[in-house]
Amino acid sequence: MAAQNNGTAGAPPAAGLQKTLGVLDGIAIAASSTAATTSIGVGLGVIAAVVGLQMPVVLLLAFVPILGIAGGYARLNRVEPNCGNSYVWVGRSLSPWLGFLTGWMAIIAVVVFMAYTTAIAGSAILQLGGMAGVHSIGGLTLDPDSTLQSTLVGLIILGAVTFTAVRGVAVAARLQKYLLVFEYVVLIGFCVYGLFAGSQPFSLDWFNPFAIPSFALLAQGMVIAVFFYWGFEAAFSVSEEVHDPRDASRAGVITVFLALGLFLLGAVSFQRVLTPAELADNGTVGLAFLGEALAGQPLAALPVVALMFSVVASLQATVIPSARGLFAMGRDRTLGSVWTRIHSRYGTPAAGTLLLGGISAVVALLATVIPKLSDLLGAGISSIGLVVALWYGLTALAAAVRFRRLLWEHPWEGLRAVVSPALSALVLLALGGYLGWIFYTSADHLEFSAANGWFQLLFPVLILVSGLVVAAHAKWVRKSPYFLTGRGTDADDADLLDRPAPAEVPVTTPS
Repeated sequence: MAAQNNGTAGAPPAAGLQKTLGVLDGIAIAASSTAATTSIGVGLGVIAAVVGLQMPVVLLLAFVPILGIAGGYARLNRVEPNCGNSYVWVGRSLSPWLGFLTGWMAIIAVVVFMAYTTAIAGSAILQLGGMAGVHSIGGLTLDPDSTLQSTLVGLIILGAVTFTAVRGVAVAARLQKYLLVFEYVVLIGFCVYGLFAGSQPFSLDWFNPFAIPSFALLAQGMVIAVFFYWGFEAAFSVSEEVHDPRDASRAGVITVFLALGLFLLGAVSFQRVLTPAELADNGTVGLAFLGEALAGQPLAALPVVALMFSVVASLQATVIPSARGLFAMGRDRTLGSVWTRIHSRYGTPAAGTLLLGGISAVVALLATVIPKLSDLLGAGISSIGLVVALWYGLTALAAAVRFRRLLWEHPWEGLRAVVSPALSALVLLALGGYLGWIFYTSADHLEFSAANGWFQLLFPVLILVSGLVVAAHAKWVRKSPYFLTGRGTDADDADLLDRPAPAEVPVTTPS
């Protein structure tokens, strides 16, 4: 494959993403993206409101298909490392249209995630202010559950995180290591203490899925739990920036097991300390509520500080892989060339990173139409959970199709490489489809309310419809070669990267 220079003689050679990361960096990025502290601090209340005391078993059940998905990701990454991961793998193994939709779903879900995580960051700061005695400013009462107030404060954090991501993935990874160490020490310390100091009796029935009143509630709880594990694939989005692609695979799988341990510890500890009603009613401030139940000030503020650090790390870890996913789509010409501009000094897709942060900020402001942060989280987690289940399922199916020959060539390997991802995909797709049906039949009209089923279903539907429109534009207007071959641009084909100054270099395209 050759590249043309569009008439620019003597243009400097293009350069790819810099390989600066190891397996620990990958774990830091993936664990930060998974954001166990944030999920425990503000998400356990959402699951508790659905399945009650069966939270631990739902988190454990969701781990089983997620492990199969992670295995599919790891094997695909070993044979074809690409920062576009699912978008590239699904496009090659199943269909370019499904591949593009997978990448599109991931990007839009991330934008929405960043929008409401921005509000969570602001809410954590407002909670800390309240603990310090600052309850109002200029006559305005500060409310951590106000979407508007939390978002306005959180936008400052989003701006700082985006700037740090522009500076380079290695810089971000180092920062995330420090943030992770602090938040995990605090989280594990309080949760372990809660196991022994809690007054609620422990029961093995917490691990009994048959105690959940209905299959519909189990399905909804499972989809929300899948959302909890979302983020481990961030390790594969930086596979072109690790010294060895196998490090990305190791980091992703290790992160899934790490998340399981933290989620089970947090769920059991919360239920030892708080009643289901207390947990459900204090969802957005659950970690603060736990801290106050176990310790006095200033120690009670530590879990909220850990939550704030987790949110910052999560935002940063989300910006990084998403900008690289857009980078992969841009170099395939399925999206515009702005996403492929590599900063001459930092070696990162800087323009795309800044644009992604700006779009997320706009969406965060639009989300303030839902006045209560707790309602925004409830609607957002369920809707994004549907999208995550769909794109994880498609990726696992791609792995099963890609390695299907192993079933008769190496049966034991085939069991791990084909059967496990395929079964995991079927579970997630079935759960997502069933929950979508529940949302559809639970209402007879659309209203902008977090409790309205059509409203919760609207987000996944809009993603799919908009994705088809953009894919059609990429195929017939941009003439993207991706839709002809189903293959993403080779990660080592530096000639296809758009690189700015020192002098402005035109976009290069494959001939």
